[in-house]
Amino acid sequence: MDLSPLEIISLIVGLAAAGVFAGLIAGLFGVGGGTVIVPVLFWAFALLGLGGEANLHVAIGSSLLSIVLTSWRSLTAHRAHGAVDEVVLKTWTPWVGGGALVGAFLAGLVSMQGLAWIYAVFLGLIAAQLGLMPERFTLARDVPTGWGRRGWGTAIGGLSAMMGIGGGSFGGLMMTLCGRPIHQAVATASGFGMAIGAAATVGFVVFGWSAEGRPPLSLGYVNVPAAVVMGGLTAFVAPFGARLAHRLDRRLLRRLFALYLMATAVSVLFKAI
Repeated sequence: MDLSPLEIISLIVGLAAAGVFAGLIAGLFGVGGGTVIVPVLFWAFALLGLGGEANLHVAIGSSLLSIVLTSWRSLTAHRAHGAVDEVVLKTWTPWVGGGALVGAFLAGLVSMQGLAWIYAVFLGLIAAQLGLMPERFTLARDVPTGWGRRGWGTAIGGLSAMMGIGGGSFGGLMMTLCGRPIHQAVATASGFGMAIGAAATVGFVVFGWSAEGRPPLSLGYVNVPAAVVMGGLTAFVAPFGARLAHRLDRRLLRRLFALYLMATAVSVLFKAI
């Protein structure tokens, strides 16, 4: 479908604004910019009359490609400060990446409505964790090993891939619940995001290669221009969000963001069904 110059400019401006906002959110709360990118792309495609049944899949796949860029920069910065648990990152990454590939495959089998339900339910759980759970609440003394690591790693990768988010949400939550300091959890989980983004992007391209109802310039379920614009801006802005986090009331911000996530989950579900 051909776009007018005004529609192209509107799309670029909207993607740029969303990329800046996503970067601030990622830096402030340690959660992936995908919580912003996915709903914005989903609504943008619909408002401009692009694509159709595959729009949510493409929004998620595009978000995953952008996560590769943001996670790489975030991991590099955290490593410079010695905040990454390299043992956890090395032993969990294969299972997280494998789970992401499985999640991409499953996403290709699910309808837009089914994917919207998955996105909304688990985004709502992330919102509840941010808004209600005390930051120092723990369930275990350390992260799982053996089959526990294999199972949880696969689940983290699979769910993150199906939602278009990085490792910060589920991976960071897992590590904090297992007694790891929040800064170490966020730093290490940023490495999960690279594995999730890379593996799931390949899956979304392959499994969506011949799908109908995709926006223009999409490779499978990945819209490359949208991913590059938003991913680049998110990666650039995220460090500013991290600095801002140290100057604001974190507890209030977490609760406000939790409300935003709940509203986002409802809006995506409403649009899809």
